[in-house]
Amino acid sequence: MFKRYELPPLPYAYNALEPYIIEEIMKLHHTKHHNSYVVGANAALEKIEKHLKGEAQVDVRAVMRDFSFNYGGHIMHTIFWPNMAPHGKGGGRPGGRLEDLIAKNFGSFEAFKSLFSQAAKTVEGVGWAVLGYDPLTEELRILQVEKHNLLMTAGMVPLLVIDVWEHAYYLQYKNDRGSYVDNWWNVVNWGDVEARLEKALNASRSLIIL
Repeated sequence: MFKRYELPPLPYAYNALEPYIIEEIMKLHHTKHHNSYVVGANAALEKIEKHLKGEAQVDVRAVMRDFSFNYGGHIMHTIFWPNMAPHGKGGGRPGGRLEDLIAKNFGSFEAFKSLFSQAAKTVEGVGWAVLGYDPLTEELRILQVEKHNLLMTAGMVPLLVIDVWEHAYYLQYKNDRGSYVDNWWNVVNWGDVEARLEKALNASRSLIIL
């Protein structure tokens, strides 16, 4: 009835982001944490299917919560991996329409980078910082996403995401989330972010009916 999700391969080797993110973190993060979200989302879908077919009665509230959490984790990680590029191929600053829109909405790239970094460093508990495109206003927005049950604000298109759950950095940075965020900028794949923006700009203005 429902298609199942699959763990996407990384677009680079597990050690490709060193020295900023070590191989051990990447391997555990991808094969254990991301994969657990894929497994969890598929398990929730199976329970929903059985419920719909009358084969089993489930706690709908609990199953929907499980699906939201695991689906959100899968989607965010699927964006996170290609948002980064191997050492020497990432970092720097964007170009093209992305840089123009950043300057228009935030004043300058430096101002955007500072605000995004602070958003990432101050997410309460665990979660993500997200640069999204709002098709309603045709502007960029910076968001904090706690955990990942609530994936995004309705209609917002995620362009750039950083995972600030502890499993993304603790083995290397311990409790120093700030240093992890600062070093992460060295591996940002602006080409991927630009491509996501272009797709968002070429899509319909908004899927939300007002």
